[in-house]
Amino acid sequence: MAKDTAQDKDGMGMSRSQLVAEHLPLLRRYARALTGNQASGDAYVAAMLEALLQDGSLLDERHGPRAGLFKLFTQIWNSVSLNDNPDVATLALPPERRLSNITPLPRQAFLLLSLEGFSEEEVAFILNTDIPETRALTDAAGREMAAEIATDVLIIEDETFIAMDLESLVKNLGHNVIGVARTHADAVALAKNKKPGLILADIQLADGSSGLDAVNELLKVFEVPVVFITAYPERFLTGERPEPAFLISKPFQPAMVSAVASQALFFQRNSRNRAPRAATG
Repeated sequence: MAKDTAQDKDGMGMSRSQLVAEHLPLLRRYARALTGNQASGDAYVAAMLEALLQDGSLLDERHGPRAGLFKLFTQIWNSVSLNDNPDVATLALPPERRLSNITPLPRQAFLLLSLEGFSEEEVAFILNTDIPETRALTDAAGREMAAEIATDVLIIEDETFIAMDLESLVKNLGHNVIGVARTHADAVALAKNKKPGLILADIQLADGSSGLDAVNELLKVFEVPVVFITAYPERFLTGERPEPAFLISKPFQPAMVSAVASQALFFQRNSRNRAPRAATG
């Protein structure tokens, strides 16, 4: 019987459960970015963990355990049998929405590179492609995201320089910044005055207020995609309570903001495009 251990780069033994626990929070983040939904992303991660529990040899560690876990997740993610499986009860989406959320390879490649920071070689390994194809997929994602409809963005961030960086970044992406809020009260006032099409929000604000609370208050009034920014993403990637679907880690890279904001707008746009058909059906 094979031992429940894996070898890290230093040759030290690590239990399978320790290995998974170490990389699980960021795998949850990636899964949620793909689905646009906490429950859906966590359901796919749970399916991957079940497969790994049944057969530990499924974990291919040629590029390290983290890349191996993402590779196994990708195999589960791209499995039609899982996407069509009615037993995946935690996917809180109708079947047609669930199937439409099977993110094409270009977006997977872009998120792996920009959000998760894998190298081109690692992304090729995870997606079972080669480096030239990985580059082509990333270029395709860039063209796709460039076609996203520009929108009005509200930034909730109390740190001046971070707010300035975000403002410059979203403008370069073709969006319009309607304002920068530094407190819960400012955020609510700004959003109610000029309804944004996207919100970028820090979770913990300097005056002790919460960007998460401000956003939850706004979502009771109108629907808007939200990307949260935090120095501690693992605190919001447990699956134990309602948590953000889209998270960016501090310090962030421009490509990371672009990738996650694009995913958030992608799901919002698709949801709106489906609404008239549902109403007339």
